[in-house]
Amino acid sequence: MKRSPSRSSKAGTKTHAPAPNTGNSSALDRLKLRWNGWGQTGHPNPLPDGAPQWNLLREALGLTTLPATPAKKLADCVLPLNQLPAAAKHGLEEVVGTDNVHVSDFERAFHARGQSYHDLLHLRAGKLGLAPDAVVYPQSSAQVERVLALCAERNIAVVPFGGGSSVVGGVNAHAKSVGGPIITLDMTAMNNVLKIDKHAMTATIEAGIYGPDLEHQLAKHGVTLSHFPQSFQFSTLGGWIAASGAGQQSNRYGKAGKWLVGAQLVTPQGTWDTEAFPASAAGPNLAQLLCGSEGTLGVITQATVRIHDIPKAKDYRGYLLPDFETGLALARQINHADIPIAMLRLSDPDETAYFQAFSAGLASGLKTALQKLYLRWKRMGDTPCLLLIGLEGDPSTVAWARAQTSSLCRKAGALSLGTSPGKKWYHSRFDSPFARDPMLDRGIGIDTLETAASWPTLLELQGKVRAAILDAITSPAPETSEAQSLQGICMSHLSHSYPDGASLYFTFLFPRDLENDVAQWQKIKRAATDAITSNGGTISHHHGVGTDHAPWMEEEKGAIGMNLLRQLKSELDPKGIMNPEKLIR
Repeated sequence: MKRSPSRSSKAGTKTHAPAPNTGNSSALDRLKLRWNGWGQTGHPNPLPDGAPQWNLLREALGLTTLPATPAKKLADCVLPLNQLPAAAKHGLEEVVGTDNVHVSDFERAFHARGQSYHDLLHLRAGKLGLAPDAVVYPQSSAQVERVLALCAERNIAVVPFGGGSSVVGGVNAHAKSVGGPIITLDMTAMNNVLKIDKHAMTATIEAGIYGPDLEHQLAKHGVTLSHFPQSFQFSTLGGWIAASGAGQQSNRYGKAGKWLVGAQLVTPQGTWDTEAFPASAAGPNLAQLLCGSEGTLGVITQATVRIHDIPKAKDYRGYLLPDFETGLALARQINHADIPIAMLRLSDPDETAYFQAFSAGLASGLKTALQKLYLRWKRMGDTPCLLLIGLEGDPSTVAWARAQTSSLCRKAGALSLGTSPGKKWYHSRFDSPFARDPMLDRGIGIDTLETAASWPTLLELQGKVRAAILDAITSPAPETSEAQSLQGICMSHLSHSYPDGASLYFTFLFPRDLENDVAQWQKIKRAATDAITSNGGTISHHHGVGTDHAPWMEEEKGAIGMNLLRQLKSELDPKGIMNPEKLIR
């Protein structure tokens, strides 16, 4: 490992530092996770050399070859000078124990950034200019309070960190000032279910628990939170709340703001236990301030959440519709009919076609021709859209909801595909992120963004954002391809829906400009977000703000709204040490 000199005593000398935990062995061992990519180091490559999907990608992006663009190894990277004074490090060790303060190269690199495309461009290139000076693993709320007090006294920036799955720069290790000290507070040692109340159907849980462990512990009691974002396997309860996250079955179980009852927030000013009543008219519900706070106000150490009995029946099935507009109208009707659906996902024609071809590994010409003839016979045309409907609950409720949704689908002219597409999606719903790293290894960029808007604006918004993304993909092709204008792929789907509107989720692929990859991404991101804000959409439905969306915050919230947020932060974090540069600049 190449390393700059350090002012801290013995900084960077440890060779390993597995995350500690509180007697619960479920915390993921950091050393088994990728520091510059998604998931475990030993996870099977979903796109090995020779996979037929590579030809599909190459042809779709207009490339003659795909370059080899591997990530740098940690041993070849340079970490910044450690700015944490020895006395401060010693003070942290007195609070949490020597074994829970880490300054190893791996720990600093692992906690340097999150999992956005922008973050990965830096990490894969070995650009670790942002990195915490130390990673601290607290074991209790009391320890968190003492750590924050010490950091406030010494003006040390603090970044709360759960799974590190932010895709908007939400956990990047920004110091309070240039060259200032910074620590990352990794919460994953606090991973216990503290209380389950089956009379109130609530559970109180420490915020550092990972999704799979949370559901495993709840399942022992026959209950579930059922918050399943795509990052479920590698994200934590505290992160879901801090980013105001949404699970894939949010139509039934709600976003974080719906299932959050109350929480404990440790701030530099002390610990705040928010109200946790079923309902109250005693002024605004201040617990909701924590949803979307992104670690800028303090550290969420535990939360009380609404739970449900594990559903006895599940039904996921697919339908084809002739076009996206017809699908949107049907999705709106289903929402207005008050049918208890768990999930409704509508893919546009590009996503429908892409994922069919990608998952099949290029269907044969005869099969494709027969499919087209069949779809035309069924009056689906050449732009069919896949609609997935998921139902969960007791068998009688699921049966009734299935009858209601099937009736509306028939009236809309949908073609029923049965349960096969739904089951396939359900069993692979966490898999997509694993394909990103192999694509980056072959010079292909892939990124996502999302928004939400009212029903009347969704169709135009989808078209404008898609056009903006494709227009922005205009940088020169990589040197390994022929000189030509770049081609891009942009797909979208309706992912979460409500009576008054829905969320749109965009996925786009493009040949990387290997000489200017960050500038290329910034151009695409700026064009897409400008299109969103000028066409009636929010800058984020569930990804959050972080650093990536911060420039558009005042446009969305207004001057008065931003002043309120700044004053709230000033009250709870007067020295501005909590997660600098995020949400509120």
